[in-house]
Amino acid sequence: MLSAQTTENSTVVDDLYARFGADAFVAQPTADHIPTLWVAAGQLLEILAYLKPHYPMLYDLFGIDERLRSHRGGQPQADFSVVYHLLSLQPVAEFRLKLAIIEPAEAPTIIGLWPNADWYEREAWDMFGIRFSGHPNLRRILLPPTWEGHALRKEHPARATEMEPYSLSEERQEFEQEALRFRPEEWGMEKAGDNSEFMFLNLGPNHPSVHGVFRIALQLDGEVVVDAVPDIGYHHRGAEKMGERQTWHSYIPYTDGIDYLGGGMNNLAYVQAVETLAGIEVPPRAKVIRIMLAELFRISSHLVFYGTFAQDVGQMSPVFYMFADRERLFGIVEAITGGRMHPAWFRIGGVCQDLPEGWDKMVREFVDFLPARLDHYDKMAMQNSVLKQRTLGIGRYTPQEAIDWGITGPSLRATGVDFDLRRDRPYGGYDQFEFEVPLANNGDSYDRAVVRIEEMRQSLRIIRQCLENMPEGPFKSEHKLTTPPPREATLQDIETLIHHFLNVSWGPVIPAGEASVLIEATKGLNNYHLVSDGGTTSYRTRIRTPSFPALQQIPLISRGLMIPDLIAIIASIDFVMADVDR
Repeated sequence: MLSAQTTENSTVVDDLYARFGADAFVAQPTADHIPTLWVAAGQLLEILAYLKPHYPMLYDLFGIDERLRSHRGGQPQADFSVVYHLLSLQPVAEFRLKLAIIEPAEAPTIIGLWPNADWYEREAWDMFGIRFSGHPNLRRILLPPTWEGHALRKEHPARATEMEPYSLSEERQEFEQEALRFRPEEWGMEKAGDNSEFMFLNLGPNHPSVHGVFRIALQLDGEVVVDAVPDIGYHHRGAEKMGERQTWHSYIPYTDGIDYLGGGMNNLAYVQAVETLAGIEVPPRAKVIRIMLAELFRISSHLVFYGTFAQDVGQMSPVFYMFADRERLFGIVEAITGGRMHPAWFRIGGVCQDLPEGWDKMVREFVDFLPARLDHYDKMAMQNSVLKQRTLGIGRYTPQEAIDWGITGPSLRATGVDFDLRRDRPYGGYDQFEFEVPLANNGDSYDRAVVRIEEMRQSLRIIRQCLENMPEGPFKSEHKLTTPPPREATLQDIETLIHHFLNVSWGPVIPAGEASVLIEATKGLNNYHLVSDGGTTSYRTRIRTPSFPALQQIPLISRGLMIPDLIAIIASIDFVMADVDR
């Protein structure tokens, strides 16, 4: 029987062929079976406009350097490509359009269709030098304005050892300093209005309320926010570039640090994409172990959000209680994995090792302990009149605005949109679990907290089901491309020892192709779009994170409010700067 996604996608593809002609498209088969069509630049906008009612969200937009790729399998000739990843929530369905680009790299902007294309196009320009004609402010977004070259092009070095030693002369220092000079007009701001001159204020990049190295340039009329322009990139580490130099399995620890509060959940998004490319089936026990760890990390992340949210609007006590609960949770994670925040414990095909003796006692004590604590926190924080006054009605947006800006996860469900990927298109074994999807209706700062708090209760419900229904069996697939084979087996025969040695040294050779698997991460939808060229490393690693589009929406929901309101908005978004900058 065809799934709702398959039926919807097939119908849309047929309609596209009927309207624009089959010759307008080149179909590309992918390992994840998401419809992927190449189109010409001249028809891009018309085709995207036709697809938007079917796939209302621009989920992602990114570039690929195609010049060194060997296994292209009938794809159009291209120096670069731009990928437009579209998403429908009801029914859940995905669609990709690809645009082939020959140097000089240029494509039309699609900001007129989706406002969140702004930052994605700037990122593609920054990383690949793809110019988007018609873009109102095409400038660097993740790298400094003085950066030379485009870091994700294949000719750009991936390691510091491949570059000249860094030096900074006095002349260069003056040049760099001048490039940082704040000029309001370059940020789309005017120095004065009809009746008054505006004041400009930097919030960050080092300020406790911005939760990381993050800057917002404020245009103020007194204390009223006229405009608030986010400035990101201070935390950029080149995680996507590193994904193209590391072997498939040695990149797993790098994923932990993307949403560094999500820990092993980051591993899940990555390894599922690799498993899709390789055709690896994960054993039932490994699936349930993964889900249990993922939900523990969801609670961990939400506890940090809850405490810092209350702290940012004026309450000091809750964060200490909630961090104590988080430490107790980390005790469980450490007992199972040997690590705490970043255990890097998931593996291609399963997990690193089986559950230790006594794991069930620790987990049971935690799921029995936390509900009463959450009841206490509700009285302490969410029913506090000051917190309510600071957050009710503040930073509100509608369901349509959320979809237009690519908002997913709890921040989308806070507007009343009943969508959770774990339930609506289960992955990794979630179809075996019963849980409810928490919703709110106002889409304001208060409701964004309400949804996350209730999600912790539902995560406890899922973890309890893992505890009571943990399957027997292997914790890792026996597929030859899993990494590495169990160590005990290497002591039995030389072939397994050789297999272990090669996989650890070079990594598995993953079949050529493309795949991504969306997951419901702590802050929204997350996935790794992986391109394999049939080697031991990824040809292209694209990380789509929920925090990136969330920050782009700040100007929309903060204009006309006061500076303290902006602090409450920032607190309610629940972002991590490593998740934004990567």
